[in-house]
Amino acid sequence: MNKSHVLRLAAAAAAVTMAAACGGGSGSGADVDLGTGPAKAGSVKKDALKGVNLTFVSYGGVYQSGQEKAAVEPFAAESGARVLSDGPTDYAKIKAQVDSGNVTWDVVDTDAIWGESQCGKLLAPLDYSIIDKSNVPEGLAGECTVPAMQYGMVLAYNKDKYGANPPQGWADFFDTAKFPGKRAIPGIANDAAPGPYEAALVADGVAPDQLFPLDVERANKKLTSIRPNLVFWKTGAESQQLLESGEADMVMLWSGRAYDAIKNGAKYEVQWNQFMPIMDVLAVPKGARNPKAAMALINYYLGAQQQAKLTELTSYSPIHTGAQPTLDPLGTAFLTTSPERSKQALKIDAKWWAANQHALIEKWSAWLGG
Repeated sequence: MNKSHVLRLAAAAAAVTMAAACGGGSGSGADVDLGTGPAKAGSVKKDALKGVNLTFVSYGGVYQSGQEKAAVEPFAAESGARVLSDGPTDYAKIKAQVDSGNVTWDVVDTDAIWGESQCGKLLAPLDYSIIDKSNVPEGLAGECTVPAMQYGMVLAYNKDKYGANPPQGWADFFDTAKFPGKRAIPGIANDAAPGPYEAALVADGVAPDQLFPLDVERANKKLTSIRPNLVFWKTGAESQQLLESGEADMVMLWSGRAYDAIKNGAKYEVQWNQFMPIMDVLAVPKGARNPKAAMALINYYLGAQQQAKLTELTSYSPIHTGAQPTLDPLGTAFLTTSPERSKQALKIDAKWWAANQHALIEKWSAWLGG
């Protein structure tokens, strides 16, 4: 973390503390006038939130910087709100704030599965009279969350080795006779997420529309069958390095990391068949001081222009169906929300994952350590 970032977070924390002591400029919730008529994503009434303090929380780095430039800062300028940035997102901190009744975070970027699991617990229901979700792809907006962006878990392969006969999906990832070589998958203990289980089951003959509930024992058996050929990565940076170094011939990794590696010259391509969509979501912690203002920020964030700019700044895919980011051909190829890409996706049951993730973490950690 660089010095300027530390200073920015320290200033934000101090400002939040002062706001809490003074009632955040709005007490238990500002009585704001957001205008009449139906909500429209990407818009906010001019100066409607003057005197209101909000805190936006995300994961830092290029991603949060892009969020701030594309949506948070323009929202503050138009609405008159004072929006501070903080981070990284920390679920323990959210719980502590909600449990204590002293919630200082207003809009938080979280993992979609965690967000689903905390709806009505640590996260408040969203107000869809303020938030316009009409341009969010069907099924992605939930009771307590809306997508912040989308990416995917993809299969990247060494095109010099397999270019004449590339793998067509996860069955080929597991076929070490036809496609010899090292494979890499995420191997993060105490963190189970969509990816290895779904790929293993599809490779073992489970129909894509019959994946859930996941048969974990069957998936582990399939994964064990190629364990001698597996390399495990623990961070996104490690997964990207596997492509740039050529250490693994096929890699299961996040699409943004594959994009960065290929952009940097890695001799790999992505097989998009059966990629797994992943998204971050935006949510409002239960007990947030200014829920209407928080909903207004989320509504602004979902606008077509804001989403297009976010994609241009970060390479993550926009979730407004009308967003038209200006990208080079490689960037365009990595848009997971395009109609052609959506047709290639495996459907992930986030609600099932949310209900079962704790048990899956135990089983996944046990398999990794076996």
